[in-house]
Amino acid sequence: NGLFTASSSVTGATGNVQPLPNYIQTINAALTDIDTSLKPIRSQVADATSSLISIRGSAQNIDASLKDTSASLVNTSGSLVNTSGTLIGASQSAATISTSLVDTSNVLLNILGLAQSIDGTLEAAEQIPSRGTALIPVLVQQANNILQPVQNDTSTINLQLAEVNRHLTNICTSPTLSLLPPLRCDPARP
Repeated sequence: NGLFTASSSVTGATGNVQPLPNYIQTINAALTDIDTSLKPIRSQVADATSSLISIRGSAQNIDASLKDTSASLVNTSGSLVNTSGTLIGASQSAATISTSLVDTSNVLLNILGLAQSIDGTLEAAEQIPSRGTALIPVLVQQANNILQPVQNDTSTINLQLAEVNRHLTNICTSPTLSLLPPLRCDPARP
């Protein structure tokens, strides 16, 4: 009864069934491919083993270094305690400096206030309405406007005086006046 059921099931699988020798050949080909793929793993395992041995040596060197470092860290710990004391002293000095800077800041604020007051006074002194320094160029220009005609007049006077001086020199050096007593008309004498 069981064979009949199996026989009817096998009869319906005709297109999908391979003969056993073909199926074994397919499996053997797959196993050959797997074997080919696994062969390089042996050398890779050997490389990994030598790398692990090298790592072990490095780790042993690191372990020895860490033992030396441990003693050094104990010394460093002591130094840090000393440094902590020094930093506390520096902190107290910084607090003193901070107080001094606050005092200096107050002095500088007072100086700034005085400088601003002086600046305001100077600005007020410079403005024309206060008759300050800004008025000086205006007054100088007015004086120049008044003095320009005077200068024009004096330049012609200077020319006239030079001409008068020339005439007087001619008179003093004339042969007629040479008959006068000595030193009465000397052009070199003031």
